[in-house]
Amino acid sequence: MKTKKIDIWMGEIKDETGGLAAALAPLVAAGIDFSFVIGTRRTDKPGSGTAYLGGLRGAKQTKAASLAGFAKSEDAHGLRVVIRDRPRLLHRLTSELAAAGINLRSVSASVIKSRCVILFAFDTADDRDKAAQLLGK
Repeated sequence: MKTKKIDIWMGEIKDETGGLAAALAPLVAAGIDFSFVIGTRRTDKPGSGTAYLGGLRGAKQTKAASLAGFAKSEDAHGLRVVIRDRPRLLHRLTSELAAAGINLRSVSASVIKSRCVILFAFDTADDRDKAAQLLGK
């Protein structure tokens, strides 16, 4: 199992055809190789959505993200886990986190062939660090 602490960047996008692509364009031009992108519609604000990004590196990329309306989240702290997929894997990992008293803010998981990539988000950096230590053993 490989774990990596990740920064989560967030920004508002237009909920329209091409809205996400338009929001990502200046970031791609700055050379960002995303480790993840998640886009959601905002039901509380018709016509808009939120994009969550990871993989930004260096001053040029963070400046491009800021200029494009994205900001590093101060209240969502990410942990990426890459592990060989097995039955009941996500349940086992989330149960271990719960048993250690670590609360999840959100989770996203995907399997490609035999590998599972899980993105955990936590409310505090302390919870993220505890989870990284627990799962990295």
